[in-house]
Parts: sequence; C-alpha cells; structure tokens
Amino acid sequence: MKKKKRKTNTHATDNYLDKLITSKNAKSPVSEAFRTIRTNIEFSDIDKDKKTLLTTSATQGEGKSVVTANLGVTMAMAGKRVLILDADLRNPTMHKIFNVRNNVGITNLLLNGSISLEETLVSPRPNLYFLPCGPLPPNPAELLGSKKMRDFITSLEEHFDIILVDAPPALAVTDASVLASYLDGVILIAASGQAPLEQVVAAKEQLLKVKANILGVVLNKVPQGNGSYYYHYHYGQ
Repeated sequence: MKKKKRKTNTHATDNYLDKLITSKNAKSPVSEAFRTIRTNIEFSDIDKDKKTLLTTSATQGEGKSVVTANLGVTMAMAGKRVLILDADLRNPTMHKIFNVRNNVGITNLLLNGSISLEETLVSPRPNLYFLPCGPLPPNPAELLGSKKMRDFITSLEEHFDIILVDAPPALAVTDASVLASYLDGVILIAASGQAPLEQVVAAKEQLLKVKANILGVVLNKVPQGNGSYYYHYHYGQ
C-alpha cells in the first residue's frame, strides 16, 4: 500500500507527542509494560484468530487513546502490519497523538466514494498506519453499526495483521457496545485511582450483554514506584 504524506496538525502539542513513549523510548519501563500487554494478547486465545481489537474504557479521560497508540507502536515494532482506526466519532483525540489533521478519515470513506483509502491513511512509522475519524457525523452509533462499516473493516483485514479500533467510553454512549458486537476482541482500559470499580464492572457487564469477547483489562496511570513493575525492568537489563 502506497504511503501518503499528510500535513501536521497545528493543534497538536508536545504534551500529546510525549505520550507516545514506546516510540520515543523503547527501553523504558512503560515500553516494557506494553510489550507484556502485546504478548498477553497474542496468547489470550491461541485457537482463535484475533485481527480486530476494540479498545475502550468505562469513562472519559482514562487514557484509552494513549494506550491504543502505544500498543499499536509496540505491535508494529514486532513486525506486525498494524492499523489504528479512530472510531471515536464524537470526541476524537488520536490524530493529536500522531500529530496529523483530522480533515479526512473513516466518515469520508463511508459516505464519499470519491476518496480512496490511500488518500486518508497516515503511516507514522514503519508497519504502523493510522486512519483518523474524519468529519464528525450526526449519527455515530448508526454509522458504526451499519453494514457499510462492517464490510469496510472486513476489507481492511486483507491488508493488515492487526486492526486496533479506538472507541468512545463504554458507559458514555452505545458506540463501544455496537463495535464490540462484531469485532474479534475487546481490551478495557481502566485508570488507576480514577475509575470507580463499580463503573469498570458496569462497563464490563454492558459489553458482555452484546457478547463481546473481553480479552482483559489494562490498568493505566499506575503510579511509578519501587514495586514489581520496576523489578522486571531492571531484571532484564
């Protein structure tokens, strides 16, 4: 697939760029943690092929988009051909992390047949591709649950080894549940000390109602200290 250059997003800030730690510092403890997550996903159910993975959280601000971006970088570093879809059609932030514009993306491809996939894709690094959400639609849930969207994702599976789909928080709107009903697996992101346990459980139960295949929970924003997290890092040095 032909790589297409895009103009940078003038709204992006260094603060967002700094959150792509797996790209900036591959030997950091955080990068090692993402490699562990990658391995756990690969071995979560070896009898079933998992190409389309949804990432969501219970509530807003738990860092799901940052986790998704770093997980995508880690998978791409392992040689996988990875696509990240920004399916948060209500409050997209992934384009800021990758420092690109959000003027064209998923919604253009679904609603405007004159734009090709190659014109909308961005490749931030080798093996990693990103598709912004594009202009915000008036009916996100209906668009994400449409046959056109399902067929679109199915067509993408022919070109990529892994497709990570970043969705809105599960408890805020129904979009995550809609996507989870037909994607291969779900990764639930929970911010340490932020998300009340009952809300995380409620998000899990809501996803299970649509028969989502929940692969696990990523505990994000864990305070860095002298625990086992650092032990594993130093052990490998």
